[in-house]
Amino acid sequence: MDLRSYYKKVKEAEEQLQGEYLVMVSFATPEGGKDGVKTEVPRRLAAQLIAEGRARIASDDEAILFYDANREALLQHQQDEAARRVQVMVIPSSELRKPKERT
Repeated sequence: MDLRSYYKKVKEAEEQLQGEYLVMVSFATPEGGKDGVKTEVPRRLAAQLIAEGRARIASDDEAILFYDANREALLQHQQDEAARRVQVMVIPSSELRKPKERT
């Protein structure tokens, strides 16, 4: 691979991209890359993925679905963590009925 042409492709792709982070959709690759996997990456990495032919920029609808799915996953995780932190103390009923001692 000619490194000059590779970095020229990366630079051209990066100049066309807008925004600091982009949602990318992967292509199937011979190395085992799966088709249709969405992820958010910095602009430089997005340009590299485009230049290598490993991914494309997600459409606006795909990006919205990606962010919505991540938001829902975060909320579910936060709920699971809150439920895990709940502490329960079991007190026998005989302890509840004891008269309090005055001092």
